[in-house]
Amino acid sequence: MNMKLSFIQTTGKQPGKSALLSFTYFAGILMLLSSSRLYAQADIHFSQFYETSILRNPAMTGVFEDDYKLGAYYRSQWSSISNPYRTELISAETHFAASRTSDDFFSFGLLAYMDKAGSIDEKITSFYPAINYNKSLNPNHNTYLSVGFTGGYLQYSFDPSKATFNNQYMNGMFNAANPSMENIPNAKMSIWDLGAGINYNTTRGENSNVSYIIGVSGYHFTQPVISYYHNNKVSENIRLNGNAAINTVVNDFVSFQVQGNYAIQGTYKELMAGGLINYTQVQGMENRFVISAGAFYRYGDAIIPVIKVKYHAMAVGISYDVNLSTLKEASNMQGGTEITLFFSGNYVDRSMQKKTVCPKF
Repeated sequence: MNMKLSFIQTTGKQPGKSALLSFTYFAGILMLLSSSRLYAQADIHFSQFYETSILRNPAMTGVFEDDYKLGAYYRSQWSSISNPYRTELISAETHFAASRTSDDFFSFGLLAYMDKAGSIDEKITSFYPAINYNKSLNPNHNTYLSVGFTGGYLQYSFDPSKATFNNQYMNGMFNAANPSMENIPNAKMSIWDLGAGINYNTTRGENSNVSYIIGVSGYHFTQPVISYYHNNKVSENIRLNGNAAINTVVNDFVSFQVQGNYAIQGTYKELMAGGLINYTQVQGMENRFVISAGAFYRYGDAIIPVIKVKYHAMAVGISYDVNLSTLKEASNMQGGTEITLFFSGNYVDRSMQKKTVCPKF
């Protein structure tokens, strides 16, 4: 389930159609009136989580086999319950050797997304640049310890003209002309975010046919104020994240990978795990066509079948959340559709560069 946050606190259960009309605003009012310190929670996240390294662990930025990767991401969910939650994301990552004689390398990345939800068009727009240093520990096994950082800029907004309030209901009837009697605040706010992580990857087996990745990261270390009222008592929860993956090459044609991710932010926790089986069609020295199929499970929420096709430099992935939580009766077991599109490749001029060696995921 893709969750989003603003100055409100959202949980794993989504509100229904009527509640969505004013839930965001009134939740903010409740927070404003509270005397204790309050925290927002539940960042956006994805079912194809392994494709969004900067949001998951900045130390995974640029940790892939090719020299660069460009991506686009689209997600739509909960169309059967209310106005769909839609997320659009683009990213770019690359890496360069630290020097012509060193096995260390630097990685750089940039990720931006727009997330829009609900009847009042609550929207988040963000930019996350990232830098990552990858220290070689054992060149024979492609063993690296990576340390990455990201600093994000986020803008939150909503459309107050689309909100409805209790005072506009009279005698059981709603009339938009009735005064709301509410002092609606500035419908925009901006915050800065800070995240960091470490990641370890290595290979084992004959011809290094087994690759491992494990890492931890954190976001919102500054716990920025996240309130349209600029209420210092409403802060963003720190999010901690753990990632792990194993990729095994069986032969020239078949490989499989297992991916797992665990996130905790305030009272919200998410565990996802699953895998993909990859079939590669080889022609000459080039892998021309790769088809991957598998499934992931978000604990207590959804099962997610995935299919991915890569042809030369282009890869397309499609997944669908089949909701299994207590919301399934309202959602008719419908969740979210995700579509990813990625281009990857190597730079043409390699004369002044040393080729980096990264895990094959």
